Amino acid sequence: MLITFKSAAGADVIMFGDIAKKLVAILGKDPQDAKGIVTVEQLPDAIARLRAAIDEDKARQAGHAQDEDDEPDPERRGMAAPVSLAQRAWPLLDLLQLSQKEGVPVVWGV
Repeated sequence: MLITFKSAAGADVIMFGDIAKKLVAILGKDPQDAKGIVTVEQLPDAIARLRAAIDEDKARQAGHAQDEDDEPDPERRGMAAPVSLAQRAWPLLDLLQLSQKEGVPVVWGV
């Protein structure tokens, strides 16, 4: 399943359902709702929540990288490397920030 985040302020952000639902929950919305909106009034809080989740994920990655051996797993490099929450969240954060600047909401499932 794909979820498309839309706003008049920028290009659509398309994500697979699982990560999109996780990000919707981070925004403070019900991830089980097929449709949703982040109103203009809710954008500052949604942006702050998403930034905090990105920062937390980056800190967790930095701590995890320090705990690993000097020899990283060669099979987990390049295209096989895992994609972090922070990396997946950036396009949505960008859309939220553009929407705030333009004063328009972000919707999905419509």
